[in-house]
Amino acid sequence: MNGVKGSFTQISSRIKQQWRRLPEEEISELDGRVEILATKLQEHYGWNREEAERQVREFAARHNWH
Repeated sequence: MNGVKGSFTQISSRIKQQWRRLPEEEISELDGRVEILATKLQEHYGWNREEAERQVREFAARHNWH
């Protein structure tokens, strides 16, 4: 389980770098759940669902996060 938490710590720092508008506490709320990120991006960037999901898919693929 520590490996999963450790890997999310690395991913969360990459999320902060890519999407600076997301507050740190909301990134922590993701708790490794990739599916919630699209909703957070919609809220903070005003993107439609398709764009938010595309961004998340590309990010997840680049960083081997699922």
